[in-house]
Amino acid sequence: MSEPKARCVAPALNEWRRLLLRVIAIAALIAGFAYPAQAHSLGEVDAMLQSDEKYFQTLDRPAPDFTLRTDDGRVLRLVDLRGKVVILHFIYTSCPDVCPLHAEKIAEIQKMVNGTPMKGQVTFVTITTDPVRDTPDVLRNYGPAHGLDPVNWLFLTTTAGQPEDATRKLAEAFGHKFALTDGGYQMHGTVTHVIDKQGHWRANFHGLNFAAVNLVTFVNALTNNVERPHHEKETGWWAKIKGMF
Repeated sequence: MSEPKARCVAPALNEWRRLLLRVIAIAALIAGFAYPAQAHSLGEVDAMLQSDEKYFQTLDRPAPDFTLRTDDGRVLRLVDLRGKVVILHFIYTSCPDVCPLHAEKIAEIQKMVNGTPMKGQVTFVTITTDPVRDTPDVLRNYGPAHGLDPVNWLFLTTTAGQPEDATRKLAEAFGHKFALTDGGYQMHGTVTHVIDKQGHWRANFHGLNFAAVNLVTFVNALTNNVERPHHEKETGWWAKIKGMF
């Protein structure tokens, strides 16, 4: 009778250890210390999120390129954001339901990121799929109205000469459609995309029910370039904490 019980205890103990380590990592993030994630490879973070976050999708491919325009008329390409982790999503400002909620979710994530040393390493990008109605003034006012901080947030639209559906086609390149309806609304999914410092598309977080801290944890790994092989020796206080278990 004791042998089956031992089989049950070991997985439970491992789960407890993993949960405790994650709680410590989250506490460190909230306290403003982005560096503990250096002790994890990106693969470990991927595995943790795939286990704990059902709305997380890991990827590793070049992000679809774009040339778009900011609300002040500057032309911006994806390559211009190299060296930053990019959190990107698509909305249109006259959307009556999901888009405002999505913007507020991004604002929640931005607030968490900007409370840490990651602030200068992350850019939040919103792209409109309705460039005709979303004029520069509309773009400028939308983010702050939903809690987004312009300090590291951009709202992009089409450039002069681009077709009206250019950003909807870009959304399709990122894997989801914004389909026009007769009433002027757009049927669409809700996805938050994460692009690394080298312009590689590394993750999707689907819908609005994912835990914001899980996306922040993933971004934290990317900002610290944690892709070192597992055989490299870990040092510092995080390694000491892990050694206790």
